[in-house]
Amino acid sequence: MKKERVIVGLSGGVDSSIAAHLLIAQGYDVIGLFMKNWHDTSVTLSDECPWLEDSNDAMLVAEKLGIPYQTVDLSREYKERIVDYMFDEYAAGRTPNPDVLCNREIKFDVFLKIALSLGADYVATGHYCQKDTLQTQEGQTLYRLISGADGNKDQSYFLCQLTQEQLSKTLFPIGHLEKSAVRAMARELGLVTAEKKDSQGLCFIGKVSLPDFLQQQLQPKNGNIIEIPQTYYKDSEEEVDLPAQSQQIRYQFSDGKIVGTHQGAHFFTIGQRKGLAVGGTPDPLFVIDTDVEENIVYVGQGKNHTGLLRKALKVNIQDVHWVRDDLKIPDGETLEVMARIRYRQPLQKATIYPRVDAFYVLFEAPQSAITSGQFVAWYQEEELLGSGVIA
Repeated sequence: MKKERVIVGLSGGVDSSIAAHLLIAQGYDVIGLFMKNWHDTSVTLSDECPWLEDSNDAMLVAEKLGIPYQTVDLSREYKERIVDYMFDEYAAGRTPNPDVLCNREIKFDVFLKIALSLGADYVATGHYCQKDTLQTQEGQTLYRLISGADGNKDQSYFLCQLTQEQLSKTLFPIGHLEKSAVRAMARELGLVTAEKKDSQGLCFIGKVSLPDFLQQQLQPKNGNIIEIPQTYYKDSEEEVDLPAQSQQIRYQFSDGKIVGTHQGAHFFTIGQRKGLAVGGTPDPLFVIDTDVEENIVYVGQGKNHTGLLRKALKVNIQDVHWVRDDLKIPDGETLEVMARIRYRQPLQKATIYPRVDAFYVLFEAPQSAITSGQFVAWYQEEELLGSGVIA
């Protein structure tokens, strides 16, 4: 009987190395494929994660495991789908999440299609997440996206935009393991990636200076940093409707005082503390809003500043994604979930409210630095049900 073929996205890291090893042990016909998605070293902070070194490590792992190895250049697709999108979002004053986009647009779309064209039955990655299946009464197979067993490394959030079709062709061989077990296995096998640090920075680009990266297209432009005092806010005991609760407060120049200058509002994001270069305040300053049209950065003192906190967020209808369509709830109904607005944030109790014109997530406790352009993902128990781009 012919073996099922799996093409593993070998990244040059320990996780994908062990993913390939486990698939070989399970009897699959395994091929390693390295994705070259970026080779502009002019904006990297260091040579900590250059693609050449990663490609070499991936090749050494493939040799050690005795599997075929190829490199595919996806830099054009990566620029068009990820980098250009990032520039557009930052220019508009939003903060995109390139890792979520990279999985949706590159790994599980472009890469998946290439793998299938090479005769693969599945693709596999070194993500710390899991999937399982269930059968409907009509005999249809549904795929569930499940959190990784290692709570510290769970990467289901980064896969929150995957579809049933993509999940049907994907394997996550290390999702049931702890990171320590993965490293131990790599040491035992004598893999060059065993002690290699996890990559940091933008998906596939590595550790970069974001302002330097953005300045390739977004020009520096001097503007004012305005501090909004805590006294700006008035306590209200009135019940506020969802649309109002989900809106970011918009400030005026006259609402605060000038405390510094910056090189461009589009280089800053809500919740940011570093890079303001303003001292002399009793508590650290945090970005609470940016106005890219007026080129103003608004800040507040302390991580509990009211301007950082919000109980609800909005997702535009066209940006709502359900991993399982059978779990969609109609306008007027509600669903209690656990949700997160960033990777590694502990899950928060929330209720989702689909409406005809928008989709709202109301949290039990106020959330810090809800940021337009980022993704909210919602879960029940260990299963990720859906996600959306925060408006």
